[in-house]
Amino acid sequence: MNVERAREYCLNKKGTIECLPFDDVSLVIKVMGKMFALIDLESANTIALKCDPEYALELRERYTAIEGAYHFNKKYWNKVCFDLDADDRLIEQLIDHSYEEVIKKFTKKLRAEYDALP
Repeated sequence: MNVERAREYCLNKKGTIECLPFDDVSLVIKVMGKMFALIDLESANTIALKCDPEYALELRERYTAIEGAYHFNKKYWNKVCFDLDADDRLIEQLIDHSYEEVIKKFTKKLRAEYDALP
């Protein structure tokens, strides 16, 4: 996996946009205005993803590529390095998981707007 492939994978999901709200090297990907991924453009080898707390700990124990995300609540956010032991399939699964973690917290109104998208 590389930064561009991760970006494209994220943006191919329903209701997503990208922005640079923090600085010019932290690319944020949002679904319906809620962040589910942050790609570090400066190092171009990591992505921060939301995760179920128990699963987050399990992943950190199993993979050297996964650790608590810097500047995020480490209970819910992992940083994944592209160039270590997390293969493309796992990274795609973790992106999917992050996306789903955010969607399941939508309000009824936001969920209705999301469901109405093509």
